[in-house]
Amino acid sequence: MIFLLENVIQDYEWGSKSFLQDLLGNGRYEGKPAAELWMGTHPRGPSKVLVNGEPVHLSRIIREHPEAILGKEVARRFSGQLPFLFKVLAAERPLSVQVHPDLDQAKEGYERENAQGIPENALERNYKDPNHKPELLCALSPFEGLKGFRSEEEILSILNRLSSRALLEEAKPLMDPGGASGLKSFYGSLMAMKGGRKEELLNEAISKAREQSSAPVFSWVVQLHRQYPGDMGALSPLFLNLVRLAPGEAMYLCPGELHSYLKGAGIELMANSDNVLRGGLTRKHVDLEELLKIVRFEGEYPQKIEPVASGPYEAVYKTPAEEFLLSVIELSGDGAYTSASDRAVEILISVKGQAHIEEAGAGRVIDLPKGRSVLVPASVIQYRIEGRATIYKATVPR
Repeated sequence: MIFLLENVIQDYEWGSKSFLQDLLGNGRYEGKPAAELWMGTHPRGPSKVLVNGEPVHLSRIIREHPEAILGKEVARRFSGQLPFLFKVLAAERPLSVQVHPDLDQAKEGYERENAQGIPENALERNYKDPNHKPELLCALSPFEGLKGFRSEEEILSILNRLSSRALLEEAKPLMDPGGASGLKSFYGSLMAMKGGRKEELLNEAISKAREQSSAPVFSWVVQLHRQYPGDMGALSPLFLNLVRLAPGEAMYLCPGELHSYLKGAGIELMANSDNVLRGGLTRKHVDLEELLKIVRFEGEYPQKIEPVASGPYEAVYKTPAEEFLLSVIELSGDGAYTSASDRAVEILISVKGQAHIEEAGAGRVIDLPKGRSVLVPASVIQYRIEGRATIYKATVPR
């Protein structure tokens, strides 16, 4: 049967005071930050399903019926665990500059910190689990973020426009052949800087940025410094790509890619992990030495992902991830979306309009107003959705 979901809202301080409240009709967070809606089994925010009107942890239902919920192949591949975490994210303020490890790095780091006796809930812990965290962000509103390093040539061009003598001095490693080693040396030196030298460089760079704040890259430097004074992460737009997404556009973040979400709302889908190493714009733990081991120091041009039609009503966001697949279902009232009969587990959330979902042969119809989410087990033979709505679907690629 198809289950209604009850989900956890994370009230991080950078969250929006209006987006999730409007999506969910949740008066509890009126005037307060609501940052992320989590749909999945992660222990920091596990969903519940309604069984005979009673809430039961989704992880328990999966544990008791792994093949029926996940599908036989998914249950085998991922040891009876839901492999993805599905979110709606709403950022009113920037998130920390951060990076996620690859699978080998996550396993090694998790085992190492366990051996050191660091509690999993300790603030200084880098690795909360042994999993990697590739992720996809699909914009629901105009969205801005930072994604990966600019090329050395572009960084030098921006720094020359800024005309900060101190920063240009730090950028000398970028002028010599060496590729990744030059980027690593430049970034590592900036992030490790302390005391009067750091203060002098920041003051000069921010002053120069204010003079050219009509340019988005310099405007963001000024904004980030205003929100995180004294934090070197404020300079990140100078060397990380500034990405602007229109609603419906997406970006994929692979392990090792330094990034930050600056402002906007979106659907986020990722491997089921909470491994984050931070590199600025945060009051939380920063381990620069470990961060430098994880970050991929390669200049690149950020690619946007557009959905590819897979039927008359559905379009898919293709990524290399093995744990998740995101698609969007658009219904205008003149037809019905019919699911495939051979599927893995799915979580659906309506973000606009009004629809209803019906399980084939069961005679049960569930309303899907804006903000409602459901779990569709793999054992559901087929279902139909009718109405006028925009619905995002998370599943596992087959």
